[in-house]
Amino acid sequence: MRRPVRTLTAPALAALGAGLLLLPWYAAPESASSPVTGGWPRASALAQLLVGGRHGLAVPLIVAAAAAGLGLARERRGRALLALGAGLLGLGATLVQGFLIRQPAFGVGAVVALLGFVLLAAEGLAGRGHLRGDRFAAVCLLAIAALVTVFVFLPLGRVLAAAVQGPGGAPSPTALASRLAAEKIWTLACLTSARKCGVAWNTIVLALSCAAGTTLLGLALALLVTRSSFPFRRLTRLLVVLPVITPPFVIGLGIILICGRSGVINTLLEAWLGLPPTRWIYGFSGVLLAQLFAFTPVAFLVLIGVVEGVSPTLEEAGATLGARAGQVFRTVSLPLMLPGLANAFLVGFIESIADFGNPLVLGGSFTVLATDVYFALVGAQYDQGRAAALAIILLGLALAAFALQQRVLRGRAYTAVTGKGDAGVPAALPRGLGGAIMMAAVPWLAFTVVIYGMALIGGFVAVWGRDYTLTLRHFVKAFGMEWGAGGILWTGGAWTSLWNTLRLAAVAAPLSAVVGLLTAWLLGRTQFAGRRAFELGTLLSFAVPGTVIGIAYVMAFNVPPLELTGTGLIIVVCLVFRNMPVGVRGGLASLAQIDRSLDEASSTLGAAGATTVRRVLLPLVKPAVVAALVYGFVRSVTTVSAVIFLVSGDTDMATTYIIGRVVNGDYGVAIAYSAVLIALMLAAIVALQRLVGVRVIGSRAAEGTS
Repeated sequence: MRRPVRTLTAPALAALGAGLLLLPWYAAPESASSPVTGGWPRASALAQLLVGGRHGLAVPLIVAAAAAGLGLARERRGRALLALGAGLLGLGATLVQGFLIRQPAFGVGAVVALLGFVLLAAEGLAGRGHLRGDRFAAVCLLAIAALVTVFVFLPLGRVLAAAVQGPGGAPSPTALASRLAAEKIWTLACLTSARKCGVAWNTIVLALSCAAGTTLLGLALALLVTRSSFPFRRLTRLLVVLPVITPPFVIGLGIILICGRSGVINTLLEAWLGLPPTRWIYGFSGVLLAQLFAFTPVAFLVLIGVVEGVSPTLEEAGATLGARAGQVFRTVSLPLMLPGLANAFLVGFIESIADFGNPLVLGGSFTVLATDVYFALVGAQYDQGRAAALAIILLGLALAAFALQQRVLRGRAYTAVTGKGDAGVPAALPRGLGGAIMMAAVPWLAFTVVIYGMALIGGFVAVWGRDYTLTLRHFVKAFGMEWGAGGILWTGGAWTSLWNTLRLAAVAAPLSAVVGLLTAWLLGRTQFAGRRAFELGTLLSFAVPGTVIGIAYVMAFNVPPLELTGTGLIIVVCLVFRNMPVGVRGGLASLAQIDRSLDEASSTLGAAGATTVRRVLLPLVKPAVVAALVYGFVRSVTTVSAVIFLVSGDTDMATTYIIGRVVNGDYGVAIAYSAVLIALMLAAIVALQRLVGVRVIGSRAAEGTS
């Protein structure tokens, strides 16, 4: 029997009453003598209107008062329409008056009132039959859409508006056209002369190469871990994610120490073969190597759940019909992995075009759009218009990749997990494919060990390049502790930034995973108008270089009504919406393999949408949950470009502290700090995997696997 429907009207009206009538509307109390509040510094919205003369608050108050009379409407659909209109009008009026009318920053009252309007609009949306009447889906859709609008579109809009500004600050389409069509961006002179190609073509070629390479390597590693008898599978899982959990400085240093002009390879070639040292690592080849090394783990995290989700029964059916192992993999297994491959390619492409750290360190004379954006914003030129135009091109490339991915997957079904029991055993890899995977994956893993061994040893020597005496003084300088009269004294200089980083990452990672997976559920399991635009909106923050995101947040949230700069909240918000798209893509890939009949069966038994998500779908997408949590946590700890403009003296983070040590030439402390971060994040990954668990499809375990 279906349970009685619980409406959202009561909690919506309660939130509106508390937010508008009881709680302080503004964050910072004004002086008692201020004419705005009439001597009442922490006033509610009603008091601000009646006493302080804040007439812009009249519309939200009137809308809330009208919403309180919804019960007077006789017809159910009429009440739903009124609730929807009141919720959207109140939400829009509150935000518009906040941004257009000069006033202090929003406080807890404004936030609670906005939540009330969202609940009211969700009640109206579900009451009119949209989203199959699922109120949980309606709340998720409206809340995520509002958050993406405020924390993605608004900051980017502030920056991109600079692209159409002429020399005097007035809008100028001519200025925009000249910036977008600049010869330095689009020239193909490298094909006919010794001149360089345009920065856009450099970016496109590099991104396509990186996306293809990371997808293939990620698939090889996922198959090695799940489908082979490789004896070091658990160790491989940890080694694969090492580049993700490492601050960018360590990867760049390790590659230069091995492949640079004075690196190990050049030194050995000169000593053994008499070949002079070269600078081949600086340029396209070096940047591509670094990106393959850095972004293959992201592809692995996306693909591991997809590979585990291929139904063993389908593979056994192919073998029963006489297909050889290679045919089964090519015609059954690989097609079912196509959503994951397409998502991994998309993520690799976007990661490549948005990356500026690797091209900055190893690019040499090879430039890409992200580095040009960086120098346009922080260089001597400080040309916001040119940086914004380059950001528009980056967005165009990301959207083109997204459209291509959608075209590849359109009109096909990839369901592998149904409501029926699956007692099959995952098929073994074809012998030839298994050998090829070993030849590709094992050198990659070995290179991982070597590069970290070469880089991290710098934390245990006195002075890198001059004095290789073993010492622990760099660790003591960063993380020293002493016993005092009052207990432990944290004397190391890095403790404050470490505590800040762990605290902010521990908040941001679960939030980014929840928002990302709920977004994936909305996109993969519900139908609503504007679904494609909603999906594109969730990708925007991921496609733009972190430098642009950081400056966009400073420009958008340095003034009321959302005055967040200098606080930890702005860093958490930036990290959540920066990392959310990986959870979205991984969740979509996993949901594509789960038959909708499971959702329908749960709904038929009377379960609400929230119950179906929690008790049916969530256990089946555990790999995506782990991937989202791991990625969100480690990227929150290791990110540099997005937060370097947002940190303050009270919110200094680990990566900005490391960059400061590098700038000052204190490489030992920087590498020692990086080693501590790697150890902490490895422990966090193991803990997250044990906490969430694994998904098992098939009642029989494959022989020789674990």
